[in-house]
Amino acid sequence: MADTKLYLRPVGLLYGATASAALSSNLALPLAGSALAFTAAELIEGTPRKAKKRLFPAKDLAASGEPGISELLKRVTAKRAPFAGLSMKQPVLMGIVNVTPDSFSDGGLYDTKEEAITHAATLARAGAGIVDIGGESTRPGSDGVEESDELSRVIPVIQGLNGFGAAISIDTRKGCVARAAANAGAAIFNDVSALTYDADSLKVAAETGMSVVLMHAKGEPKTMQDDPRYDDVVLEVYDYLEERVGAATTAGISLDRIAIDPGIGFGKTIAHNLALMANLSLFHCLGVPILVGASRKRFIGEVSQKNEPRLREPGSHAAAIAAASQGVQMLRVHDVAGTAQALEVWRLAMTGEAEKP
Repeated sequence: MADTKLYLRPVGLLYGATASAALSSNLALPLAGSALAFTAAELIEGTPRKAKKRLFPAKDLAASGEPGISELLKRVTAKRAPFAGLSMKQPVLMGIVNVTPDSFSDGGLYDTKEEAITHAATLARAGAGIVDIGGESTRPGSDGVEESDELSRVIPVIQGLNGFGAAISIDTRKGCVARAAANAGAAIFNDVSALTYDADSLKVAAETGMSVVLMHAKGEPKTMQDDPRYDDVVLEVYDYLEERVGAATTAGISLDRIAIDPGIGFGKTIAHNLALMANLSLFHCLGVPILVGASRKRFIGEVSQKNEPRLREPGSHAAAIAAASQGVQMLRVHDVAGTAQALEVWRLAMTGEAEKP
């Protein structure tokens, strides 16, 4: 086993008082230092092409003493440090502000400085801990945007948002845009290419001190949905993100400044997206916060037969709950108020706790 790649997917998740009791009785382990606990785990050995999967009680794995398993359990159970100054104890909502004419869901609605600032402020009041400002659409089939155009779209908005209460994230693939955004007040560099599109991005992230979100995408936005294929989408996405986390730390970005995103909808079929959603807990093995952006994505439309993205909010709320139920720490959403309400009802229904933690 020592020479075999190992993965660990926590299952048998518990919430509230039940989780506390199981932890006190040593029948479960904490999930990423949160109030969630897991009673079992799927141990996966091998490669994406040929993997062996077995289920074990969590307490048995903890007692095994096998170094590879112990390291994975350490990452899975460790409390997550604050990300960009935000506690990871409860799901944090990242509100989407597309300052673009062609984004798949809300292109053209907020593409002036005033409209974007007003929308961002509305999202913050509704409960967004982060507002994600983007000036280049990365929807399937989209073309790239010139650096100067992207800068002119996002920097005035970021400057207008300083001090308004939520952390500011810049959604870009370009290091120069991220640097300008940091100078304007952005704290998070959210890159769909995991800092690979621009050779300067790793350096920019390290030098500015920004927190980073490393996302998996298969191919360029223009062609990523043409015919995406994987041997095992979950393990391949995991391996890619593990490599990118390593590249980021090697470049001088500390682990407490890194989050990962499996990239729902970026070079994936409906089957790939659903497999990732069903196995999100495996990504806790990377030892950093997880962000999921499933809001209004095409797979929800395919499941619900809703072609209009803004009619996919019920499915988006369900996807947010599915992610939160696996301990995901951040959710990138369009409808902050609706998602916050859905998550609060889910939390109370699962824990029976009438008071907020």
